[in-house]
Amino acid sequence: MTLAFIQPYFDLFCVVLWLIFRTWWWVIIPLCLYFPAKGLYLWWVRWEIEYAGISWTVLEFVPPSEVEKPFRAMEDIFTVLWSIYDGANWREQWCSGELPKGPYWMSFEITSKAGEIHFYIRTMKGTEKFVKGIIHAHYPDTEIFEVEDYVKNVPQDLPNEKYDVYMEPLNSVKDSSYPIKTYQFFEIRPEEIEQRKKIDPMSRLLEDMAKLKEGEELWFHTTITPVANKDNKWITRGRALADELSKRPVKPDRISMIGEALKYLFLVKPPYTEEKKEESVIPVEMRLTPGEREIVEGVENKITKKGFVVCCRAFYIYEPEAFVSPNKRIPRSYFMHFNTEHMNNIRDWSGTKTRIHYLFRKRRLYARKKKAFKKTINRFPPMFPNRMGKNTGTMVLNAEELASIIHLPMKAADLPPGVPRVAAKKGGPPPNIPTE
Repeated sequence: MTLAFIQPYFDLFCVVLWLIFRTWWWVIIPLCLYFPAKGLYLWWVRWEIEYAGISWTVLEFVPPSEVEKPFRAMEDIFTVLWSIYDGANWREQWCSGELPKGPYWMSFEITSKAGEIHFYIRTMKGTEKFVKGIIHAHYPDTEIFEVEDYVKNVPQDLPNEKYDVYMEPLNSVKDSSYPIKTYQFFEIRPEEIEQRKKIDPMSRLLEDMAKLKEGEELWFHTTITPVANKDNKWITRGRALADELSKRPVKPDRISMIGEALKYLFLVKPPYTEEKKEESVIPVEMRLTPGEREIVEGVENKITKKGFVVCCRAFYIYEPEAFVSPNKRIPRSYFMHFNTEHMNNIRDWSGTKTRIHYLFRKRRLYARKKKAFKKTINRFPPMFPNRMGKNTGTMVLNAEELASIIHLPMKAADLPPGVPRVAAKKGGPPPNIPTE
């Protein structure tokens, strides 16, 4: 087939295409421009208008000298904090610029600068009294005060000639429907009261962070956003997973019912055999292995509690002379306490980790570190503006899982000297004090 044979058909195709466009351009052009215009408008109204008007407050809290129930109290705190969730309707999204899945995130942070450890909460201005009230209700002896954001104390042009940085987000390996190991595994029994240091993984994290020397700084951020099932479908996926593992009958839809009817119509062998009859006699619980039974129980327990979209991040700032490679992985090793191979585990997520292997390594690594620092000081997720869903560096954890990761350490005697503590319990006023 020669070019001379194809040319008339090609010319005819171009003429027809031009006639269609000339007649319907007023429909075609708006359709082509709709999606980019929609994206630009939503970015402008959400991030340039609505988000730019939000102010943030950083609260530093000093834990009491001893905490009796750190896990259960912290779980209740996260459950109450979920109440700040408020899904935006159509008008709030398109006219006011409110984020559809809420801007109501807050960050629980542990920092270590040359071995000096601090605990922070970064939240929206206007919610700090609410946060203080919840914490004081569960930990009355905790001291909480407002401070300037500590990220302003480092050079804002990192990395530079004096300091280098390393950042790695931490994300779940499997789908968020699978749970991680929670504090129930570390729960203190009466005969183990004297072994608290061995039971609470937080003690090990703080010990490692207290070993940092001059010229090193480590930030461990856990940013949480309340999420409903309509935003992420994590409860729906969890129920489907539990049904699949427990071999429960799934309610078929109309298309699958028609397909099954056609299959049985033309099938030679009867659909109901003696083998299936014997299998149906055995209870579902007896057909599950111990590992499958534990997964089903964990999944069903997870979806019964309030959920949060969580972004965990380790950010390590160092002078080249003071660099110690294991120190940048302290948060990663901390999560090993909560990992299980048959359920879920949390490890470093390579999507935006400050590490480049191929092609223009130095230049690409420098650009990635710049982006990582900007997202860290703004507490944005790794794949911002994508904040939820797959391949965003975020995961869904419920209140129990969060309390296992983030809670106040138990006992001052078990902690290194770099961890601040309230020296003495504050007493209340005497009951007979005159009021007039």
